[in-house]
Amino acid sequence: MIESSHGGGVTSRRALLAEGDGWRVSDVAFRVGAGPARFEERHEKILIGAVTHGSFRYRSRHGRVTLMPGALLLGNAGDAFECSYDHGIGDRCISFHYTAECFERMVGRARRGGFRMHRLPPVPAMIALTAEIETEAGFTDAARLEEFALRVAGDVASAANGGAAAPAQPSRRDETRILDALHHIEAHHSEPLSVPTIADAAGMRPYHFLRVFRAVVGVTPYQYLMRTRLRRTAVALATTEETIAAIAYGHGFGDLSTFIATFGRVFLQSPRDYRRAARAGRMPAAATRTW
Repeated sequence: MIESSHGGGVTSRRALLAEGDGWRVSDVAFRVGAGPARFEERHEKILIGAVTHGSFRYRSRHGRVTLMPGALLLGNAGDAFECSYDHGIGDRCISFHYTAECFERMVGRARRGGFRMHRLPPVPAMIALTAEIETEAGFTDAARLEEFALRVAGDVASAANGGAAAPAQPSRRDETRILDALHHIEAHHSEPLSVPTIADAAGMRPYHFLRVFRAVVGVTPYQYLMRTRLRRTAVALATTEETIAAIAYGHGFGDLSTFIATFGRVFLQSPRDYRRAARAGRMPAAATRTW
């Protein structure tokens, strides 16, 4: 947790949730005194901020907007901005920061000049997205948050540019690329894969890859990777004498407690109990819930 003062009666507390090559997700809270307050700064990176608490005014080169819970704040790298508060409450945002190069890698070449608006209002689609952002912020899995940061970038870029949607039916070429990606995941599932690296192996831009992958496979790349790892660990538990820890680490899980919890949600029992049941010929049924 990092605390800093912005002047004008405003202080902030920033907690880093996850970061990677050109992107960062943080939980940021601004606090103000009893009276009206304001501060000025400059965006170092592209910003997509999901407002979860408090209301305030934001002003930058495309005008002034009022932000409230359920809305998304859009900021362009290099732009000076001002935030002002009428009440001594402040606000809280889950903030996604992207370098220009990262944002372009994720969603393709952005419109010259960046975002041409500073807010996506709390319409139903944005309320659903901000609720999902607040929920996902509670997870500590960096790979999961990386995939989610990628999807946020693409969904917001699409909405800000008029909501252009991907084709309902992926092209034959894209389907072939997704098959290549599936083979890559199967062959390298024990390695520290990320959505951008898998997309690069398939020759696709990450956000387009994410959308097409889900359309073709029915789950996200992260979900498929995790389920591939779980499937392989289940086989290893039933057919080898390796320790549970060795199996988990050998199939790409970096944390034993996360592996045990995830395995339990899918197979409805612990890895140890699964191994005992498998060897006794009582193979358990997998859970039907999604995760």
